[in-house]
Amino acid sequence: MLVLTIWPLFALICFGYAMARLGFPAPGFWPEAERINYFVLFPALLVSSLAQAPVTDPALLRMGGAAVTVILLAASALVLVRIVRPMPAARFGPIVQGVVRFNTYLGLAVTTSLAGQAGLARAAVLLAVAVPLVNILSILALTEAGIGNRGARMARAILRNPLILACLAGIALALAGTGLPWGIGTVLDLLGRASLTLGLLCVGAALQPAALRRASADLAGIGAVRLIAMPVLAAGIGMAFGLDGVEALVLVIFAAIPTAPTAYVLTRQLGGDATLMAGLVTAQTLAAVATIPLMLKLLLPG
Repeated sequence: MLVLTIWPLFALICFGYAMARLGFPAPGFWPEAERINYFVLFPALLVSSLAQAPVTDPALLRMGGAAVTVILLAASALVLVRIVRPMPAARFGPIVQGVVRFNTYLGLAVTTSLAGQAGLARAAVLLAVAVPLVNILSILALTEAGIGNRGARMARAILRNPLILACLAGIALALAGTGLPWGIGTVLDLLGRASLTLGLLCVGAALQPAALRRASADLAGIGAVRLIAMPVLAAGIGMAFGLDGVEALVLVIFAAIPTAPTAYVLTRQLGGDATLMAGLVTAQTLAAVATIPLMLKLLLPG
């Protein structure tokens, strides 16, 4: 049943890949589709979901704390690995992103399929704490510059990130208890509904199978950490934080999904190993067809 619930999401990814390779509707369509999703549709989904979320619920606060703990533990382990096996930031950055970043479109789509609106609201809360954190860690890992330069770069990245701004706006509305008046909520909800479908199509369009030919052992090792070790860690941390039900499900889902396609863009912008990052995105997305149902079945049997 779990596979039957999830496979249509991967079918959309495959459909997006096929459309891009066939040149339909046009090569220039996909960057613009990703752009409108990133700056308009997806932020609308986050604001509308967070505005109605019970953000003061202790279970949600524990879920946010658990998510931060999982990410920081994973990042700390990678720093220790780098101490033992030194490597340049150009390589370390993609490795960190391949482990701690997540494909938000796929995560929300899986969550919505399995837990409906309740899961979507909780996922939005998780994103509110996890998105800024993984962006900061990614920039730190990709740069060798001094702390001052990195701090300025991170501040600019945070202030310009529409997902972070949408999360802040949604949380502010939830805390104020005002909701979204005058039909604004309906407008944002309609925009948000388009984001997941378009996002999954864009994920497929961004896949680069040619990148799999390089460093296959590295891709397999990092992929195993992301798709297997991370959800196992999340399940353990969730138990330690007393999570169950939808909160535990959301935490494990976002630990079990592949890394984000946008990691390739950031890696290229900051001078990292873009070929390695493209390989990680592609390999993990393909492998996740099998690993996501397996991890959810093993770690959340109820």
